[in-house]
Amino acid sequence: MQILTALITGILFGFGLSLGEMINPARVIGFLDVAGRWDATLLFVMGGALAVSVPLYPLILRRARPLLDQRFFLPMKSAIDRPLIMGAAIFGIGWGLGGFCPGPALAALASGSPAVLLFVIAMIAGQRAAAHIVK
Repeated sequence: MQILTALITGILFGFGLSLGEMINPARVIGFLDVAGRWDATLLFVMGGALAVSVPLYPLILRRARPLLDQRFFLPMKSAIDRPLIMGAAIFGIGWGLGGFCPGPALAALASGSPAVLLFVIAMIAGQRAAAHIVK
């Protein structure tokens, strides 16, 4: 049941990213181009996500456990340390240069674009390399 729920949730998430055109790198790069032709689409997508998640998150955490698991899996670390800063910087640089982050990149695989496939392969290679470098 958990796998089916994850699949359905992932498909729904991918559909939402597609609907909001977040699988189009030009939208993300346009959002980051505040000195040029700024595109506010990403701001509206993030705002919509926050409008739903901010009020519901505390309500969901009041439950004894999630609907489809035995416990909640929440971050245990709260310190801002070197690995966090380095990871955020690498993520931001990659996001700005490529116009993708992991979710939209995976959703964009459905386009069949060789450029997207290459990005996803490089992303996975980078994640594996980081797992061995940063511990």
